[in-house]
Amino acid sequence: MIFAGGLEDTDPGRRNMWLLVQLRWIAVGGQLATIGFVHFVMGVHLPLVPLFMAPLVLAGINLGTYPLLDRRSEITNWELTVAMLVDVAALAWQLHFTGGLANPFASLFLLQVVTGAMLLQPWSSWAIVGAVGAAIFAIAVSPVPLDLPPGLRDPFRLYLGGSLICLALIAVLLVTLITRIARNLRDGDAALAEVRQRAAEEDHIVRMGLLASGAAHELGTPLSSLSVILGDWQRMPRLAADKDMAQDIADMQAEVARCKTIVSGILLSAGEARGLASEFTTVRGFLDALVADWRASRLTGTLDFEDRFGRDVAIVSDTALRQVLSNVIDNAAEVSPDWIGITSLRDADDLVIEVADRGPGFAPEMLGGFGQPYRSSKGKPGGGLGLFLLVNVLRTLGGTASAENRPEGGALVRIRLPLDAIAREGEEQA
Repeated sequence: MIFAGGLEDTDPGRRNMWLLVQLRWIAVGGQLATIGFVHFVMGVHLPLVPLFMAPLVLAGINLGTYPLLDRRSEITNWELTVAMLVDVAALAWQLHFTGGLANPFASLFLLQVVTGAMLLQPWSSWAIVGAVGAAIFAIAVSPVPLDLPPGLRDPFRLYLGGSLICLALIAVLLVTLITRIARNLRDGDAALAEVRQRAAEEDHIVRMGLLASGAAHELGTPLSSLSVILGDWQRMPRLAADKDMAQDIADMQAEVARCKTIVSGILLSAGEARGLASEFTTVRGFLDALVADWRASRLTGTLDFEDRFGRDVAIVSDTALRQVLSNVIDNAAEVSPDWIGITSLRDADDLVIEVADRGPGFAPEMLGGFGQPYRSSKGKPGGGLGLFLLVNVLRTLGGTASAENRPEGGALVRIRLPLDAIAREGEEQA
């Protein structure tokens, strides 16, 4: 539920207050319609001035509640209790000037008790019961009797008709109340399930981060040893004289250097930069470098990059983002080794990156659980972490990731990232 001003309703107290506001509007409309019908159609003379005061006060309270709900993130049980006590007082005021307990609409007090029992804490519910009891006693003392016209001298018949109308009104309001409360409970359960899911995912991230950081530390020493050994081999005259062997050693050194770069990137993402500073670049420079590195180290001639971003924007290069984007491209290459399409574009203040392939596409269960850990179409134990990391890295930056199957075949992963999250400080996002 969204309130005016765009603030999302997540607090149960706010949802309950909104429900009371809706019921109060129904009460205001019903009171005005009833007063008008009884006074002007049935010819029963009513004290219009005091009777119109109650719906006007209730309408004013409703209008004043809207800005309160916009400003406040939570509504307390005390505020809900006061709001319900006002409703009880307004009903008692109306009944006092329309016959007191002889008015068949006195049964509406039951609706106040039921509403309080559903929306309030136990002690507040009993407070509403006490207030209703006090109101019933007050209107029984000296009510203003109804001035019935000569044609309506059968009070019992009139009472029965009013009772039937009141019963129907209570039934409609109770159904409305209970269905809204049930929906609020479902929304609350869904929100709680989402929080639990996110907590579980963050726990996975923490464990994987610790594992990756530990593995990166452990790999640093053997990689350095391999680099030293390969350097010694490269300087040995017998091996240097063999061109094939020299080329193999050079290739091995390049791969070791690449592994060391990956290890440094993992440590940088974990907050252990090893003296490496953040890199200042632009959106186009970041994507061009990503595409160039992928083309140089993997399948050449299979990646089509379409740049539709428009005016370039200065950003701070994020290593974690670079890694997860590379994972998405690698996943596309596994199922579509002949072609991968990457498109970059700008949507308002968002950077949108689309990675498409010509593979078999995502299964329906994969689309339904996109980004959840250990859900993979490859059938490997522990698979599915690449998309999981993508979703969570983007979440930390305020972005989102989604997936769909292309009509012409294959899959498409769409990455949306606010430029403000990666823009260099002080740069204008025009």
